[in-house]
This record gives sequence, structure tokens and C-alpha cells, in this order.
Amino acid sequence: MSHDHHSDVLPRPALIAAGVVIALTITGAAVSRLSGFAHSDVPTAAPVMSRDLLFRDRADGAILVFDAHDMSAPIKVVAPETNGFLRGAMRGLAQQRIRQDADRDIPFRLTEWADSRLTLEDPTTHRSLELEAFGKTNEAVFLHLLTAKAGS
Repeated sequence: MSHDHHSDVLPRPALIAAGVVIALTITGAAVSRLSGFAHSDVPTAAPVMSRDLLFRDRADGAILVFDAHDMSAPIKVVAPETNGFLRGAMRGLAQQRIRQDADRDIPFRLTEWADSRLTLEDPTTHRSLELEAFGKTNEAVFLHLLTAKAGS
């Protein structure tokens, strides 16, 4: 009893063709990503509301949030050791500014879009956080900052 195992083997040209397709796909994706060709700066929806915000650390560990156009009083005081999401998000953006030696006095832009997305953008580093990706509870922390009044 002999078995012919050659019928189970894929033809060499088919394997080469599959390898070429995979290599071209990976190369194309890498070139697109590295060149920025696939990235579009055009928003998919119009902005509904935006606000420029400055975040300042206080000596006791609190974070003061100011409307960049009215620095007379903070619109929000984040108590020490509270609101881990806001702290983490801002720490990440601030570290990117430090790495790029960017001006910390330029405000961040918080924008609500017509498609109900909420983004926080750093115009100095061009980093942007799509806040809905972090869940409704975390997104609500920043959504509140769009309309908060001084002292709230």
C-alpha cells in the first residue's frame, strides 16, 4: 500500500504568489502609515462646540482647569488623588509635549462633533484623543468641561 502524498502539497507557484501578496500588503500598509498618506486631517463631521483649555497643577496635587480665554478663575478643580482618567490622559499629552520640547502654555482643544464624538487635541504635538474610545463615564468627565462655568 503506497500513498501518494504529492496530491496534498500546494503547488510551488501558488505558495510564491501568496507570499508576494502578503509581502505587498504589509509593505503597502507600512508605507501608507509612515508617509501619512492614509491619514486624513479632514474631520468626518462638523464641530458643534469647542473650548480651549489649560490644565495647571497645584502644589497640593489638585489640577486646575481653565478656559484659556478667561484665566480669572478655574472652571474645574480636580481634587488630589481623584479622577484618574483625566489625570492619566493629561499626563500622557503633557509627556509628549516634554519629549517634543513644546510650549506648555498653548491650550488643548476640546471639541464635540456633530456625529457626537468628543476629541481632545494638542495643537503643539498634533496628538488627539478620541474620548468615546474610553467609555461613556470617562468621556463625560471631559464633556462637562465644554460647558462648565468658573467655580463649578
